[in-house]
Amino acid sequence: MRHTVANHGDTSDQEPEEAPLAPAFLAGVNPAWLEDMASRYARDPNSVSSDWQAFFAGMEVGRLEAPHSDTAPVPGARPRTFGLVSNYRELGHLLADLDPLSEPPAWHPLLDIGHFAFTQADLDAPCAPGGFLGPIPTSLRELVDALKQTYCGNLGVEFKGILDPEQRRWLQERMEPRRNQPNLSKEERGRIYRKLVEAESLERFLHIKFPGQKRFSLEGGETLIPLLEGLVESCAEQSVDQIVVGMAHRGRLNVLANIVHKPLEMILAEFEGSTLPDWVQGDGDVKYHAGYSRDHEARNGRTVHISLTPNPSHLEAVNPVVEGKVRAKQNELGDADRTKVVPILMHGDAAFMGQGVVSETLLMTHLKGYDTGGTIHVVINNQVGFTTPPESSRPTRYATDIAKIIESPVFHVNGDDPEMAVHAAKMAAGFRQRFGQDVLIELVCFRKHGHNELDEPSFTQPRMYEQIAKHPGPRSVYEQKLLANGVFTEAELEQVNAEVQESLSAALTFARDFRPRQEVFSFGDAWKGLGTAADNREAETALPAEVLQEIASVAAQIPDTFKPHAKVRKVYQQRVEMVTAGKGIDFGCAEMLAMGGLLREGTPVRLSGQDSGRGTFSHRHSVLHDQQKSDQYVPLNHLARKGTPQAHFEVLDSPLSEAAVLGFEYGFSSAAPKTLCIWEAQFGDFCNGAQIIIDCFIAAGESRWQRSNGLVLFLPHGYEGQGAEHSSARLERWLQLCGDDNLQVVQPTTPAQMFHLLRRQILRPFRKPLVVMTPKSLLRYKPAASHIEDLTEGTFRPVLGDPVPASPEKITTAVLCTGKLFYDLAKAREERSAEEVSIVRVEEIAPFPGQEIEKVLSHYPNARDIVWAQEEPANMGAWWYMAQQMPAVLREEQTMRCVSRATAATPAVGSYTLHGREQKEIMAEVFDRAPTPLASVPIPASDKNEALS
Repeated sequence: MRHTVANHGDTSDQEPEEAPLAPAFLAGVNPAWLEDMASRYARDPNSVSSDWQAFFAGMEVGRLEAPHSDTAPVPGARPRTFGLVSNYRELGHLLADLDPLSEPPAWHPLLDIGHFAFTQADLDAPCAPGGFLGPIPTSLRELVDALKQTYCGNLGVEFKGILDPEQRRWLQERMEPRRNQPNLSKEERGRIYRKLVEAESLERFLHIKFPGQKRFSLEGGETLIPLLEGLVESCAEQSVDQIVVGMAHRGRLNVLANIVHKPLEMILAEFEGSTLPDWVQGDGDVKYHAGYSRDHEARNGRTVHISLTPNPSHLEAVNPVVEGKVRAKQNELGDADRTKVVPILMHGDAAFMGQGVVSETLLMTHLKGYDTGGTIHVVINNQVGFTTPPESSRPTRYATDIAKIIESPVFHVNGDDPEMAVHAAKMAAGFRQRFGQDVLIELVCFRKHGHNELDEPSFTQPRMYEQIAKHPGPRSVYEQKLLANGVFTEAELEQVNAEVQESLSAALTFARDFRPRQEVFSFGDAWKGLGTAADNREAETALPAEVLQEIASVAAQIPDTFKPHAKVRKVYQQRVEMVTAGKGIDFGCAEMLAMGGLLREGTPVRLSGQDSGRGTFSHRHSVLHDQQKSDQYVPLNHLARKGTPQAHFEVLDSPLSEAAVLGFEYGFSSAAPKTLCIWEAQFGDFCNGAQIIIDCFIAAGESRWQRSNGLVLFLPHGYEGQGAEHSSARLERWLQLCGDDNLQVVQPTTPAQMFHLLRRQILRPFRKPLVVMTPKSLLRYKPAASHIEDLTEGTFRPVLGDPVPASPEKITTAVLCTGKLFYDLAKAREERSAEEVSIVRVEEIAPFPGQEIEKVLSHYPNARDIVWAQEEPANMGAWWYMAQQMPAVLREEQTMRCVSRATAATPAVGSYTLHGREQKEIMAEVFDRAPTPLASVPIPASDKNEALS
């Protein structure tokens, strides 16, 4: 275990019932500062001034002389025990016996009795309890023994960094009176032993029956299984209905089998080579990434639903996904106290410290809109990463130290002591339910094999694996303890082993004839009424004019007592005028009308992002701020009139995170498919900060794990001379991820298109992630505005034909484009009077709207020059995607070329002047056929009639 400087805590919870009168110099002293002074004095009296030394010495004398609830004052007792007890509470874990592979430290200077002015001669002298709870020690020796048993055994506890004295007192009351001992019955010990046998036997069975197959064994850390069962049972005792679990691949098969209770024959069938049934679309995933869910019948008769969330090889990526799922489930159940659904996250020691998404997720712990009532974290400390030792992967003593940012208690437990692990689990569950706070359990164990079963660990950790080779394993260690203490006989324990082996053998027999059942995914519970995507993807999204007028009017009725900024009030008044006049509707107004309509229809809406309330470009103003008070007002939550109900609109300014927040929203959307859930990037470019979530979950979740999801991503995209990080949402990357109908990628150019798009997303009977390249400069651009008829009629259109009427026979060039570029092209065409050019907008790029494009082009019999025009460089944007798709659409005589910026390493230039020059070059290449094109990549003739997928 690594050395670190301990975090010194508070001692205010040890004050006597009648505190001594404070001296004059205490007047106006900050309580937190006073607590810090007390802690400093307890460690070293000379570290404070003489006045403070006298004050705290007086407090100690007062403790000696004050009546105690259990015993009379101790004659001749010495002071100083106050500091002794305080230091053991704070630092006792430094002497705890935590490592199954090494002996514990024997001494620490701040825990030596000499540090408190005691000598060996004082050990048998009468002693005050120093605030220690439980039976009163009769001597200093007895007090020290009690402190060591409580804080220096196989369980070390860090809790003095918690600033809440009630939380510290709660923990002390559950540890000190019982000396931190589990005190389990024979029946409870029998269950622990059985879970250890199940865990170890499964691993050995797989090792023998399927040699050479990766399984990321739990061997060395089998105590995780009784620990998790202890968590589940403790949650059941405290009225928990659901547990959502997230973990990486190590030990996942064991957790699936022995905690989630996925049938053994299903797991073994996967080792036998069973595949997904033919009716399941997608590619599936390796067995140690899969999830499962099942109802668990607890010992108290309560049914607890346990679900293990699928996770990719990116170890900690699932953390925010689990938190989002839990939050959505709590909302669905009306679990305002957040005690009915509990998240449990399991981590590896190296990943917990090394992966940034961990701290990003911890950051959200108590934020509005993200709080889940506390997470129970279990860090499985194998004391090595893939091949990296702790001293190379973290600068701290403990793998859990990153969690100190949220002031959570940490239980460090020796992996060879399953009883203590269960004891820690019970305290962790109780603490979470009582205080709504995160809590951590670090299980210090080892990894018997290498990173996987084909790896040779002694290449890099020879001394450690020499020790591991000699270790009998947690099950054997516990078995010897049970036999030595006379708890069970050898025959009783052998019976348990025989029963487990029989069940494994029987499961293997069934597995060889096993055929996958429809347990991969079912549209039940929150997904009831939804299904897979069908050929007909239309939805009735229009709303009557009177409904739109009422939404705009009611939203603008801000209470007289609320004083918003004058410009914001004007925004809402202008929206009323837009809808009333029936023209000039901008993007902010159209979005408000779309969301307002859904809310009135009973569909909740959740919008989050770093500046979502106002909007990065100050176009939304969905949250109003009183200019005189700190009050806020959300107009869309006040649409109901005369008792008419509406759904809730939750809009959140998120922490400055992409990965964790996007993961959270993905998880939320997966558990709340009938909520319109939107994540908005500050600029579309910043979505690459969440690329793991995008690649592994959003793009691939349905194919890998048969899990649909309807999350919407708003990614501001458009070239306005703002530089590399403020132009591109990396459209090309999204299109590269498209396959097997997994994503919708769109770039709406009118407010009406945005209106219908948002409503379509939730009104269709299936869910697909929707990636929206949202505009920036178009938000208030008058030529882009919509009429009210565009909202009261029609629906979202994947392709928009040229709005300028022209004789189809005159058209010789058809330009296809997306986004803002359309308006630049339209202006350039007008300036040049280029009537022979038609401009077509591809609004939905994926799924590829081939039929719609072909229909539009069929109107132009003489258009042989087909141009794909884009603002992005030639190696970015949609060009290569379109080049693969368009051959099936083009006629034999047509050729297609690309007009774009030149191939580049960055998405955009940093100079506005250079940006303007490039835009002019694009216009010239489209309309004037400049002799030196910026980028011209014609499709080879041989490919014209062959569609590429």
